[in-house]
Amino acid sequence: QVQLVESGGGSVQAGGSLRLSCAASPYTYSNYCMAWFRQAPGKEREGVAHIDNDGATVYAASVKGRFTISKDNAKYTLSLQMNSLKPEDTAMYYCAAARPIVLRGCSGMLAWPATRFAYWGQGTQVTVSS
Repeated sequence: QVQLVESGGGSVQAGGSLRLSCAASPYTYSNYCMAWFRQAPGKEREGVAHIDNDGATVYAASVKGRFTISKDNAKYTLSLQMNSLKPEDTAMYYCAAARPIVLRGCSGMLAWPATRFAYWGQGTQVTVSS
């Protein structure tokens, strides 16, 4: 059973906007930490944003103020609204889910190793042209 399905990528010009969505299974959505990552060709994977079940959000410095992560509890969906896009935002974007750590929850998950994550989506390409 596929746990995470992303959608919403595409090509835009610099300054434009895109909205990514990640549909999760109800169990995964309710019990796992969820986050967005991205990876550009030839570069390391980068944590973009995550949101706790209490709504607390954390963003990478490179996207803070431009991207907004949110959850739709009725649709079990994680979203990433991306505004003021820059060419350097071009990458494959992935939704990922991991079990919270006892006593720490989801804290610091943008820095967790890839092996810590139980599920990854198939990825959605975002291309920003100058």
